Amino acid sequence: MVGGWAAAELLGASCGPADALVDVVVPGGTQRGQPGLRVRRGQLLPDEIAAVAGVGVTSARRTASDLACRCELWDGIVAVDALARVGEFGPVELLALRTRHLGARGSARLPEVVRRANRLSGSPMETRVRLAIDEARLPAPVLQHPVGPYELDLAYPALLPAFEYNGGDHLEPGTALRDLAREAHLARAGWRVVRFSAVEVHRRPHEVAARVRRELLAACRARGLDPHRLEEHLR
Repeated sequence: MVGGWAAAELLGASCGPADALVDVVVPGGTQRGQPGLRVRRGQLLPDEIAAVAGVGVTSARRTASDLACRCELWDGIVAVDALARVGEFGPVELLALRTRHLGARGSARLPEVVRRANRLSGSPMETRVRLAIDEARLPAPVLQHPVGPYELDLAYPALLPAFEYNGGDHLEPGTALRDLAREAHLARAGWRVVRFSAVEVHRRPHEVAARVRRELLAACRARGLDPHRLEEHLR
């Protein structure tokens, strides 16, 4: 079965690095990897297997669990968010797989990944912005907050700032025109939307968090609120 990042890609939860190896999960034996291909050995139960266009893959839950256990913390959370969204399961369900496969390598970190995962994140980059906010111990934003016909990626409805990832698709003419209509609607509703680039999100997450903090404090001051009581204002 195809597993890991390649399985996530086939399942419609694209979230891995472009140069990720293709994992193949086998029950045992002496199979060896090839260039670009990595063999992993492990038991797969019937409900941990799926098929995409005739290709056998690990299920969304099993793939999420495997990546959460093998990857660095943030990468694991990104994977769980994406696969939980596509697979329509709650991240907490992965703990049952941990019990099923006791002693699996890296499984000790699974509870932390599950605790910080949120399947409402609309993309891997949104997850990374959310994690930057969380690492800075800032109040948690509301994900996919509706404003009329639109949704804001990460929003603070009480103070009206919102934060989004500015992906390359926004440069396409059709998307740019829709963005203008969206911006006008949000501005009329009183929202201030701040967007982050891929470089900021990937390489300078501390600056992302600092910008969020500044925007929240500025929103407090603009409303005559005490910025030192930020969390109280956001309840």
